[in-house]
Amino acid sequence: MTQQEVDLGAVTTGTREPDDPTTSRSLRLQTIVRLRWLAVAGQSIAVVIVALWMRFPMPLIPSFLLIALLAAVNIHLTLRYPPAHRLPPAAAFTLLGIDLAQLTALLFITGGLANPFAPLVSVPVIISSASQPKWYSVALALLAVLGVTALAFSPFALPWYGGTVLAIPSALMLGFWSAIVSTTAFAAFYTYRVSLEASELAEALAATELVLQREQHLSQLDGLAAAAAHELGTPLATISVVAKEMERELGADPRFGEDVQLLRSQAERCRDILRRLTTLSSSDEAHMRNLPLSSMIEEVIAPHREFGIEIRLVNEGDGTREPVTTRNPGILYGLGNLIENAVDYAKSAVTVTVRSTADLVAVTIGDDGDGYAPDILARIGEPYVTRRLKEDSAGGLGLGLFIAKTLLERSGAMLTFENGGAERPGAQVRVVWPRAAIEAGAGN
Repeated sequence: MTQQEVDLGAVTTGTREPDDPTTSRSLRLQTIVRLRWLAVAGQSIAVVIVALWMRFPMPLIPSFLLIALLAAVNIHLTLRYPPAHRLPPAAAFTLLGIDLAQLTALLFITGGLANPFAPLVSVPVIISSASQPKWYSVALALLAVLGVTALAFSPFALPWYGGTVLAIPSALMLGFWSAIVSTTAFAAFYTYRVSLEASELAEALAATELVLQREQHLSQLDGLAAAAAHELGTPLATISVVAKEMERELGADPRFGEDVQLLRSQAERCRDILRRLTTLSSSDEAHMRNLPLSSMIEEVIAPHREFGIEIRLVNEGDGTREPVTTRNPGILYGLGNLIENAVDYAKSAVTVTVRSTADLVAVTIGDDGDGYAPDILARIGEPYVTRRLKEDSAGGLGLGLFIAKTLLERSGAMLTFENGGAERPGAQVRVVWPRAAIEAGAGN
């Protein structure tokens, strides 16, 4: 197999687009408002210190007008919208663009790139990269680059001691420009990748919880059916008694006799169904919940034997007693996904090897396909690894393998993915548990 993934049709359909505005995390208005108040306070303090305490000559009134403009916009947003309001990408881009323009204008009249606060131009871009679709962040980054370029040609001198003009050499100015632009680009890209991976991981873990809940619900259906049979038994017995009485009184009546006989026969049929359901009561199913490891593996393999691929089950051991396991929905689902994945990419056969010792239990699933692609092998188990090379397979999201890996690791297992050698080509997945973690009665 050139690349293996497990499709999860019941949980994910279609291809996820991380840059889709509907799937990106929206930015809360209150977050921007609070950051702006912090900017207003910081800018005001800086202007007061430079102009009134250090007594450097600077355009004081234009500076305070720009700060007041930012404060006025903040007050308007606070009064107009509730604190929990979520901003669509276009609105967030507009507000962050206003922040960027205000800061650039303030820096422009106070020395341009020579101002030591010039690197703060990167802040709106970083905020956008952490919360907005990629192309909105790219557009904002381009605006930031234009603003930094404009700052390099600012005609206003840096506020400095009276009678002294602080001249910045052109080479040093170019260095300032390069440093700010590269810092903005690096910080924005790093923030975008971290935020995207965190978002994907959160979504994948949510899907894992849904799958585990579904498997647990399926495993509980027998108990629910038995409980329903127990509750329905009494009213159905009453119906049967009444039907017998009606048959005794009306059986010979040509108008009702046939209907009464049908009513009684259907009541008897319902009693037979409920009698079968009661055999699944919780008091009798303990022997079904605990089963030998090889039987559990055979139960996982059985649904995949009908696809034209030979599945061999090999039991190996060191002579110790075979472990008896509890039917764990997470383990059953995880192993089932790995085996389904192997069957999808095998050429003719899949080998499942079960090995147990006094301390460890290992299940190795191997196939005779082409193996994992080298670039995928290093990332195996990550959610949303989307590249598939098998032409006759539906495109997957790589989410199923992540879910299987997560569920098995929750049961105490350690997974290893590798390609076989010349003697045994194909992909191999090795799942190893401490024996105490999988043994029945050990906390499963």
